[in-house]
Amino acid sequence: MNMSKIFATTCALFCISAAGARSEETVIPKFEGAITNIPGKSMVVEEVTFPPGPTSIPHHHAKSAFLYAYVLSGTIRSQVEGEPARIFHAGEGWYEAPGAHHILAQNMSKSKEAKLLAVFVVDTSDKALYTPDTASEHGHE
Repeated sequence: MNMSKIFATTCALFCISAAGARSEETVIPKFEGAITNIPGKSMVVEEVTFPPGPTSIPHHHAKSAFLYAYVLSGTIRSQVEGEPARIFHAGEGWYEAPGAHHILAQNMSKSKEAKLLAVFVVDTSDKALYTPDTASEHGHE
């Protein structure tokens, strides 16, 4: 990667952070294992903690990943491209199709964390469960 791209990426991330518009979630792996009766598939479970307020960075899920998200605590607003944003409370969940473009995830509280459990069924060879959008996907270069 050349220095101008590194500088542009650093500036974009700084501007996003300084504006308070984006956040980084904490992801804790909980389980990973092959699904023995479905050759080539694995289940991966992660606990995701969202800090109060800001939205997460839009991202794409792995092309093979079926995802079920279950809210453990708090209230999360979520949106997949092509669908309306929805609000989910503790005890509620949703499904995302393989390759989904997750354009919005936000903890609705300004003062408390929110947590969800993300359960993926994915090709065992897919190691990256999500890929953050690039600056160019948002009209920034």
